[in-house]
Amino acid sequence: MNKAITCFSIAALMIFSSLYGEENTSSAKEQPEIGKISEAFGHLIGKNLESLGFEFDMQAVVQGLKDASAGKISPMTEVECIQAITTIQETAFKEQSQINLAKAEEFLKKNKKTKNVVSLEKGKVQYKIEKEGSGNSVKTNLSPVIRYVGKFLDGKVFGESKEDEHIALDEMIPGLQTGMAGMKEGEKRVIYIHPDMAYGTRGTLPPNSLLTFEIEVVKADAPLQIDDSMQQHENHDHEIAMPLTVEENLR
Repeated sequence: MNKAITCFSIAALMIFSSLYGEENTSSAKEQPEIGKISEAFGHLIGKNLESLGFEFDMQAVVQGLKDASAGKISPMTEVECIQAITTIQETAFKEQSQINLAKAEEFLKKNKKTKNVVSLEKGKVQYKIEKEGSGNSVKTNLSPVIRYVGKFLDGKVFGESKEDEHIALDEMIPGLQTGMAGMKEGEKRVIYIHPDMAYGTRGTLPPNSLLTFEIEVVKADAPLQIDDSMQQHENHDHEIAMPLTVEENLR
């Protein structure tokens, strides 16, 4: 619903800009970059249309803008249009959820038969050790320092650490808590996580995405430090500004 409203707000802004431009033709001619600005604005609108999750008839969109600026009546009211867009989005979301879930389960079914793959949580969390580690082991109540790359099933990267990342493991998605437990310092694992142990249909990721994490443990536990100013903030608001975590990167 918010995306649809954003779309209409941008369209309204474009109509206003169009009308304003028609009333100030001489002024526009004095601006040599107006063509580039207009084209760039068109790109912004196009990107917002793409974010709605289905393909628009662009010729009809342009015609609607022209008709609106000419004072012609729209074929639908704004409420009807938003409702129609929402219905299409919900249908597409459900279909994509089902497709992604089927792909995730099929992959994990085959992957658990792969050599050296360890299967946990009835096959919904799997991992493979790429490099053995030594020393202290990660436990779910600890705060390890890691390096990671997060990928979708098709191999596309959705997030990665730019430097050593300090996380509170008990705040991570269940699949990471399970898949990282027992990792030793210096160890590298590839962890495969079923949507039920990740984000399912929540959040901003494609619904029911299988997530793959390439994880290296730098330190098994490094307690999160809270400086004096943050402690004062905690005492005042009963909240702690936690450092960036893998889970936050996914949102």
